[in-house]
Amino acid sequence: MIWIVLPTKTYKNDWKPNLQSKLNSTYFGEQGVNLLFFSFPMMLIAALSCVYLHLQKKSTRSSSSTSTTTTGVITKRLAFWRRPVIVKAPLGIVTAMELAFGLMFVALLVWSLANYLYVSFGHLHMHLPGEKVWEAKFRSVSLRLGYIGNICWALLFFPVTRGSSILPLFGLTSESSIKYHIWLGHLSMILFAAHTLGFVIYWAMTNQMVLLLEWSKTFVSNVAGEIAIVLAMAMWITSVPRFRRKMFELFFYTHHLYALYVFFYVLHVGASYFCMLLPGIFLFIVDRYLRFLQSYQQAGLVSARVLPCGTIELNFAKTQGLDYNPTSILFINVPSISKLQWHPFTVTSNPNMEPHNLSVVIKSEGSWSQKLYKQLSSNVDHVQASVEGPYGPISSHFLRHEALVMFSGGSGITSLISIIREIIFQTTKPDSHLPRVRLICAFKNTDDLSMLQLLLPISSTPFDFSYVDLKIEAYVTRETEQPAALAWKPIQTVSFKADPLDSPISRVLGPSSWLWLGATISSSFVLFLVTLGLTTRFYIYPIDHNTGEIYHQSFICLWYMFLVCSCILLVSSVTFLWCKRQLNALEGKQIQNGDAPTYEIGLEGLPHHPETLIAQATQVHYGTRPDLKKILLASEGSDIGVLVCGPRKMRHDVAKICSSRSADNLHFESISFNW
Repeated sequence: MIWIVLPTKTYKNDWKPNLQSKLNSTYFGEQGVNLLFFSFPMMLIAALSCVYLHLQKKSTRSSSSTSTTTTGVITKRLAFWRRPVIVKAPLGIVTAMELAFGLMFVALLVWSLANYLYVSFGHLHMHLPGEKVWEAKFRSVSLRLGYIGNICWALLFFPVTRGSSILPLFGLTSESSIKYHIWLGHLSMILFAAHTLGFVIYWAMTNQMVLLLEWSKTFVSNVAGEIAIVLAMAMWITSVPRFRRKMFELFFYTHHLYALYVFFYVLHVGASYFCMLLPGIFLFIVDRYLRFLQSYQQAGLVSARVLPCGTIELNFAKTQGLDYNPTSILFINVPSISKLQWHPFTVTSNPNMEPHNLSVVIKSEGSWSQKLYKQLSSNVDHVQASVEGPYGPISSHFLRHEALVMFSGGSGITSLISIIREIIFQTTKPDSHLPRVRLICAFKNTDDLSMLQLLLPISSTPFDFSYVDLKIEAYVTRETEQPAALAWKPIQTVSFKADPLDSPISRVLGPSSWLWLGATISSSFVLFLVTLGLTTRFYIYPIDHNTGEIYHQSFICLWYMFLVCSCILLVSSVTFLWCKRQLNALEGKQIQNGDAPTYEIGLEGLPHHPETLIAQATQVHYGTRPDLKKILLASEGSDIGVLVCGPRKMRHDVAKICSSRSADNLHFESISFNW
């Protein structure tokens, strides 16, 4: 609401003067209005959403299948809004809801620009004697384009906050929201580039090129803005899809310039706009520091399974209280390969069937994964690794469907393994109503079929695979004939020696992570307000007296950034150490009670070998690709969930079929990690 009113004449002439007369003080200076109307509401929502997610997590644990049915009824009402309506580059797959929100956001930008220009042109300010009206208007347009870019920038960091408490409120995860970050990044860069180019042209026309070197004491710093746009251009150019795919490491390292970019960006826009953009930055820094604290610990890698198709399954030790849902992801760093690179992989294990282990599957396709595959194939005794996560959805929403049709291409099957394992676990519950499952997977070679063996968990938890209504159709596209003797090749299992520095994977803030995150967000923000008020009242105000003419504006920005970072680091560190202490005490009690976890992994607990179970449910086709349209339109049922994880063309083809009028019973969902 406030963003809609902000560019209007009503806000400028009526609201703002009245609010400033009441909220401007010796403690917050002129920023009282922005802190109250732009920063505080979002921080309050972030804190309250943590409480909501905690309560929802508790209710999910104690609920029966009835809650899943109720959730399904509610979700079906939104089925239309989740249908793909645009399937075309460069936007990719866009649902009706995304299109609606996108159009509203574009309308907000157009509305804001139109109102800014209307107000500006009505009271046009001539900055130079003899300046022409069109030149003044040109400058005004260039300035307002920067204002519009700030609206995009205000939302830029929300999608990349992995542990966000706001994204789950909209049914989103950080991975599924990456495309919003990309859209906002491109849009903001177009606006900022136009803003910069416009001012350079204006200064050239009015013989003021010397202003390129100005670092104003009482106004914006042009030099800081120029440094910021250079850093932003470097990140923008390397993020172009073709550039990013061919030179991913350069994109990865260049994107870490964001810290310097934010620093100079804030020095350029000033404390006023910093307060307006604060929530996204604040929540991102909280998340980023908590991720650092988790990654600083060395994860306990127990064993690995090496498949003949160049795929490996890593099995980590985890605490028993670590819960997660299917399609969750885990970021992994292996210092022996690269100390800086972090790569996301889908978690394939099920926390209920494998309470002491967490598994991820990695296909050796890039240079990093190929080095890891060679290292594990050389019979090493120990591999040092660090992790961040897991991150994922807050519910197993796919269980609401009558049937599931899942498509995968190549390594995309790893994202679907966790779903099948969850369905296998649900069969152990009484009176469970589970969807029929049809898995359509495409592989290049026969050796890739060995990945199907990972569908079944290696667990001592008893389960009966016959209760799972699963049909698998595998397509081997680069081989035209079935080998004379098709047999599952053996999987090499590598066990690692324990290291005293290793620790099981756990939530960075313990089992009640949402509550502690809410406490961290609220406490650090309150501490920031207190320290900012004291610093302004007893240090800045005696010098400047709220005139904005004496104390350097860049120094005020530095104070704001310093206080934000120091308050977050202090509160987050204290919360982390407290939660770590409680977690260690809980693990100590489990050991004393004889509940110490064992990390032995073997096949003894299975009633049958996975090769036999999977082979009975699998039909293999050679030299052909799946007929996606025929498979989907022939699917029987009124409520069919369609999940796809694979190459872009496969995802787009499936989305186009599901968006057709003849596919009202198909509910599409794409699982993509291709940024």
